[in-house]
Amino acid sequence: MSDFLLLALILLLLLTLLLSLLGFALYSGLCAKVNVRTGSSPIRNIILAYKFKQGPYKDCGSLFTESCSIGPKLSCIAVYYDDPNQVPPAKCRYIVGSILSEGEEKPSEELVLLYQKYGFKIFSFPEVTHVVMTTFPFTTFLSIFLAVYRVYPTIYSYIKERKLCAHPWMEIYRGDLIYFIGPLAKQGDFYVPEVEEANRKPEEDDTEDRHTDITGADSSSDTASTYTQEAATESRETSVTPSLPPSLPGLVPEEDNGQDQRSRSTESSSSSSFEELNLEGSEEMEKSEVTQLEAGVGKDQEAASQKTSE
Repeated sequence: MSDFLLLALILLLLLTLLLSLLGFALYSGLCAKVNVRTGSSPIRNIILAYKFKQGPYKDCGSLFTESCSIGPKLSCIAVYYDDPNQVPPAKCRYIVGSILSEGEEKPSEELVLLYQKYGFKIFSFPEVTHVVMTTFPFTTFLSIFLAVYRVYPTIYSYIKERKLCAHPWMEIYRGDLIYFIGPLAKQGDFYVPEVEEANRKPEEDDTEDRHTDITGADSSSDTASTYTQEAATESRETSVTPSLPPSLPGLVPEEDNGQDQRSRSTESSSSSSFEELNLEGSEEMEKSEVTQLEAGVGKDQEAASQKTSE
C-alpha cells in the first residue's frame, strides 16, 4: 500500500510539473496569434544609443543585458541587417541598444554621456509611414525564443506573397510587447555607419586578392608591372658597389678594371700597328731616294764622258 501511494505521489508531481511548464509556455506566447500587417509605424522618430556587433544573432544577449543595466526603464531595441538563412552566422551584422527619446522629446544629456561612457554610440532613426509589422507578447524570457521561431517565418511568408521589400528588421521591447518592424521606405536611414564600413572591407579584400599575385604586385595592371620592373632594376643598380673617383686606384670594381685593361690593350695594339706602318713607309721612302740619287749620278757621268770625247 505504501509503494502505491509513493508511485501516485510521483505521478502527481510529474503531472503538476508538466502542467506548470505548459502554462508557462502559454503565458509566454506559445499560442499567441501572429497578425502581420502593413501600415504606419507604431513609433515615431527616435534617438538611440547602440553598440554594433558582427557574428551570430544568438550572441546578442550580453548586449541586451548591458544596455538594460544602464537604462532599466528605457525601451530596448535591436536591428538585424542580414538574413541568417542566406548569410553565414559569422558575417551577420546587428546593433543592440536603448531608445533615449522619441518624437520631439530630447534625450537627457546625462543619459547620453552615461551610455557613451560605456562605449555606446548615438544615432537617430526617422519616422516611417509604411512598414511591415506585428507584435508578440513579452511576458517572460521564453517569449523571445518563441517569437523567433513563430514570428519571422510568418513575416517572411507574408512578404513573399505580396512581393514586398522590407529591411532591416527591428525589434523593440516596450512594456509587455515585442514590436517587429520592417521599414518599406527610408530604409537607408536605418543603417548605422559601421554597417557601411563592414560592407566596404570585404570588397577591398576581394579586389586585392583578385588583382595581386603571390609577390603582392598587381598582376592585371601594366603600370604596376612596369613599376615593379623599374623598382627591381633600381634595386639591382643600387646593390652594386658605390661609385668612387676613378683617380683612386684599387677602388674601382673588377668589371671596370677589365674594361680598362681591354681598352688599354686595344690602344696599345692600335698604336703598335700605326708605328709599323710608319716604319714601313719610311723604309720605302729611303729606298726611293737612294735609287733617285743613283740615277742622277749615272746621268752626270754620261754627260761628262760626252764632253771629253768632243
